[in-house]
Amino acid sequence: MSSSAATAKTKQTKKASFTTKSPSWWFPIAFFVLSLILYALQNLLYTLTLVIFFVSLSGIKIIYEYERGIRFRLGSFTGVLGPGLNYVIPVFEKLIKLDTRVITVDIPVQEVMTKDNVPVKIDAVVYFRVLNPERAILDIQDYHMATKNYAQTALRDVLGDSELDRVLVAREEIAKEIREIVDEQTDEWGIDVVAIKLQHIELPENMKRTMAKQAEAERERRAVIIKAQGEVTASKDLATAANTLHGSPGALHLRTLNSLNDLSSDQSNTVVFAIPLEVLRAFESVSQFLGNTSKPAKPKKR
Repeated sequence: MSSSAATAKTKQTKKASFTTKSPSWWFPIAFFVLSLILYALQNLLYTLTLVIFFVSLSGIKIIYEYERGIRFRLGSFTGVLGPGLNYVIPVFEKLIKLDTRVITVDIPVQEVMTKDNVPVKIDAVVYFRVLNPERAILDIQDYHMATKNYAQTALRDVLGDSELDRVLVAREEIAKEIREIVDEQTDEWGIDVVAIKLQHIELPENMKRTMAKQAEAERERRAVIIKAQGEVTASKDLATAANTLHGSPGALHLRTLNSLNDLSSDQSNTVVFAIPLEVLRAFESVSQFLGNTSKPAKPKKR
């Protein structure tokens, strides 16, 4: 059997059984029969008969589908009443209704000192429901307040054992840990904690400024690294392009003509004359040749 199936089976065993029919229905019937007998015996008891009859009708109770009723007779627990029409004996019996739907409770803002001595303010929301109405009434005085206070205490304990980085990053993990702690305790009260969500985490102003500077420095570091990597890649591409142009005769001239074509579409007044590198080298060779021929011959030593 998987863990989820075992958990579902455990939750189902927590639910208390209830009866849709109350065993106290004989009471209004007996009152009605008694009233008829009294009315038949003496007409002066007519008023008393009506009072008794209408008092008996006050014991009719309607329980909605999402509710369960805990009935006490002379202070003793007698059972759990299910949804529908039920009856409790006036004066002798008392009915307490419980809502079995999911209840939402806000945990007020808590100022907690983290493990690395950073004060933070945090609030949360607890979602829980009643699985066992009998235990929720008999085992705890106020299950609503008890669940809220226990969740508040668990929140402070878990955050006190966590560092600030974990509090800011692992919200879901911390909320799950808190829910497990609270659910383990509230199982004894017939309460099932559905979820706990951490809402707002507020940091001190000096910590916010420090974290902002750290984030800015980290972004600048990444920008410098990316720019340097881009320059390295561009230099490699330029070297590859230069080697390709140098190894192909006429490629540089075609590149020059392509650049002139791009410049011709520009509406500026700047005119650029591009001279191929081969022409410059030709002029350099001619100048070197003329320089060598114009030098006078050195006299020979005797």
